Amino acid sequence: MNKSRHLHRFIRSSTSSEVHTCTRNVRSLSTVRWHSTNAAAVDDDGYKGHGMLAPFTAGWQTTDSNPLVIEKSEGSYVYDVNGKKYLDALAGLWCNPLGGNEPRLIAAATKQLNTLPFYHSFWNRTTKPSLDLARELLGMFTSNEMAKVFFTNSGSDANDTQVKLVWYYNNALGRPNKKKIIARTKSYHGSTLVSASLSGLPALHQHFDLPTPFVLHTDCPHYWRYHLPGETEEEFSTRLATNLENLILKEGPETIAAFIAEPVMGAGGVILPPKTYFEKIQAVVKKYDILFIADEVICGFGRLGTMFGCDKYDIKPDLVTIAKALSSAYMPIGAVLVSPRVADVIYSQSNKLGTFSHGFTYSGHPVACAVALETLKIYQERNILDQVNRISPMFQDGIKAFSSSPVIGEIRGTGLILGTEFTDNSSPHELFPPEWSAYFGAQCEKHGMLVRVAGDSIMMSPPFIMTSNEVDELISKYGKALKDTERKVEELKHQLK
Repeated sequence: MNKSRHLHRFIRSSTSSEVHTCTRNVRSLSTVRWHSTNAAAVDDDGYKGHGMLAPFTAGWQTTDSNPLVIEKSEGSYVYDVNGKKYLDALAGLWCNPLGGNEPRLIAAATKQLNTLPFYHSFWNRTTKPSLDLARELLGMFTSNEMAKVFFTNSGSDANDTQVKLVWYYNNALGRPNKKKIIARTKSYHGSTLVSASLSGLPALHQHFDLPTPFVLHTDCPHYWRYHLPGETEEEFSTRLATNLENLILKEGPETIAAFIAEPVMGAGGVILPPKTYFEKIQAVVKKYDILFIADEVICGFGRLGTMFGCDKYDIKPDLVTIAKALSSAYMPIGAVLVSPRVADVIYSQSNKLGTFSHGFTYSGHPVACAVALETLKIYQERNILDQVNRISPMFQDGIKAFSSSPVIGEIRGTGLILGTEFTDNSSPHELFPPEWSAYFGAQCEKHGMLVRVAGDSIMMSPPFIMTSNEVDELISKYGKALKDTERKVEELKHQLK
């Protein structure tokens, strides 16, 4: 173990000297472009030091290096301003399952722009696309009955809305103290004030004075990393459910309003629930009259091989958050699905108060709703679940074939979502520094593929439209980047001797 620690320190110091000015520490959400070709750089460095305050990007990255500037998309590929082609293995940000340049979505947006480019949904005024989309969504979500849809602009403000609805609901029921929300460590629910608080990733809290006091976090359900010696998945799930119940009892059940969870944790590392996990968690929250919020922002609309993650794991939520694949990211849109249990109370309370005073200028934007409607039609007409379930075994099996690599601890995934966690000697206790997943990510970019890098993991969620040949290409590029990373590790270990 001491040798491993020495190696990690050596790797950190060595890698630091290879990345730009290198006096800076790269931490968990870094997107360092190791040995990057700077493919999108322009000859006069015109994009270096650009005017954007870039999301999830360190300041030095924009001042010291050129960004990767994507100019166009085509199917499963994107192209930078110099014409280099990349296989988009993350589907943008988990959100573009129909790929680039789908003509039906472009036509739907154009038609709506020419007819009614904007109207709001306040004061019982609205548009036909928003009404039609609400009806369609209520019919699509079947794991539990939903009564109403509230439209938002993204998953982040949808999860902010969830908390407001939960508070409104409990105030209406005369339970003013039932306001705390329990989320999970390593979860991701957005980056606005409330949704970042719900997220269980420290980088989203650091120096933002988050999380807010009403948010609590319980265990991350990552069996490989956190199970006890000899503990089965079922026993692990029982322990986590017991820990959740103990947290509720410690805080007081009368203070706990809701529990929020992604069916599969996305940005936290693609963490699948262990066996019997949601069965046991749901029993606990039901016992104490706690609402269950399912965050389907990444999992929804086919990513896991079922229309929703709730279908796959038999989750019966009271509230649901959707976004991303709702419009295949062609327009910004999110939504909250509200069960009759909650909607009836909201209606009754708003009647007493005279209005339901929550909403956004762009709630139910007609262009976004028109594009979302066409997206859902495409999913149905093209049997998108059949397509996902046809190519996902090739994707999962092809990548998991690399599991024996000495720099890989675990490869995990289901459907068209997958994460790779890098470790030393394949051990969950001998972690590589986050610089190494950044190195792997940069090698993927070098070979013409874009992935998500976070901490000691990389993640992929490719477009649903991928062909078998494109899946083979993805696996090949992953293998090349892995070989590059293995060689670099061996080189550093040799220098250490």
